[in-house]
Amino acid sequence: MSRPAHLDRRSFLQSSAAASVAALSSSLYASGLEARQTKNPLEKLNVACVGTANRAAEDVSGVMSENIVAICDVDSNYLASAKTMLTEKKGLTPRTYADYRELIVAEGDRIDAVVIGTTDHHHAPAAIRAIRAGKHVYCEKPLTHTVQEARIIAEAAAKAGVATQLGTQIHAGDNYRRVVEVIQSGAIGNVTDVHVWVGKGWGYRADWANSRKEPGTAPPASLNWDLWLGAAPVYPFHEGRFHPAQWRRWWDFGQGTLGDMACHYMDLPFWALGLRHPNHCEAEGPAPDANMAPEGLIVRYKFPTSFTKYPVNLTWYDGTLIPKKINGQPVPPNGVMFVGTEGSMFADYDKYRLFPAEKFAKFIPPAQSIPKSIGHHQEWIKACKDGSPTTCNFDYSGALTETVLLGNVAYRTGKALDWDAATLTVTNVPEAAKLVSKEYRAGWEVI
Repeated sequence: MSRPAHLDRRSFLQSSAAASVAALSSSLYASGLEARQTKNPLEKLNVACVGTANRAAEDVSGVMSENIVAICDVDSNYLASAKTMLTEKKGLTPRTYADYRELIVAEGDRIDAVVIGTTDHHHAPAAIRAIRAGKHVYCEKPLTHTVQEARIIAEAAAKAGVATQLGTQIHAGDNYRRVVEVIQSGAIGNVTDVHVWVGKGWGYRADWANSRKEPGTAPPASLNWDLWLGAAPVYPFHEGRFHPAQWRRWWDFGQGTLGDMACHYMDLPFWALGLRHPNHCEAEGPAPDANMAPEGLIVRYKFPTSFTKYPVNLTWYDGTLIPKKINGQPVPPNGVMFVGTEGSMFADYDKYRLFPAEKFAKFIPPAQSIPKSIGHHQEWIKACKDGSPTTCNFDYSGALTETVLLGNVAYRTGKALDWDAATLTVTNVPEAAKLVSKEYRAGWEVI
């Protein structure tokens, strides 16, 4: 499927910053491929939800305007609770499954779209099966568990012409839109450096380090542990160490704090600066552990160009390694700092501030050019019905996810990486290839 000329990222990268701000805002708002129209806008979608509890419960709630006809969860207690809620609140009686592979085959043409709110290592196996079955897909962040999976999913979605959206809900917030407009207006000049940090830490725990070797216990009767493991290697069950909340610490299931939060916060500079793929990435932190993510991490990316044609350095900090000051300013627990040739900007989910304060005391923001969102889930629902573009489709969010996860490849190899995005190759560190992709248990492959 070809990209409409007015949505072509490369075309606006070739134009001057001064002449392209308004057009760029529009292009980035509608970034990505348009989907095929599959429904009358007045009809409700038939939706299947994979995952029903915790963050997934919010996704179920986000699509309750439609017909939720099937739900899936490896925990029968979660599944029963979700079915009861949908029956009592919406009068729905969804069919229930423990295995999303079975759901996608069995439901066939009875469903139009699939919402995926699972552990990270299930995102790609579920998404690829839904996409290749012709279903529209909404997936929680990060899009995938490996760099290679992100490329596979993005390309499959484009080929299938399905509507897609990554669960970066804050992208629909008003503040992000205003930040994009200010940055693109040139208020702080050409942005050369961006600092992104999150104080959360999904990290190593010494008391859990031998979990794969220690004998486990029987999982709860409600939990299908083998299905929960999915594509991952076999682990013994340990109460409280993996399911339901601690899996982000483990490389086989999650990607630490970087995987958890970077798609939310790095989304802002990606959007504002028109970033796509870095060509260099290096990381620092404590000595890597084979099984668990670090308590703190710093990742440095180099992007060869931005929408202004200038290269950009982007640095990520998390956990125990976030700095006390950035660009001379004390930092709160989470945020983004844009550093430009004419000033700097701090931003988070809810606000932004320009520095030096005295220079921008009378600053008048540019006129709003990016429309107010109808809601992150609602954008996707609309796209499923009428083919309109979404703001975090898998073309855009696939490149964002690739970049995010490359940081952990650099950290785990302990080497600075020269990255060829076109071929998904680390050109100077051959051993990194095994971390760009991964092996799967039989029946869970992503190919």
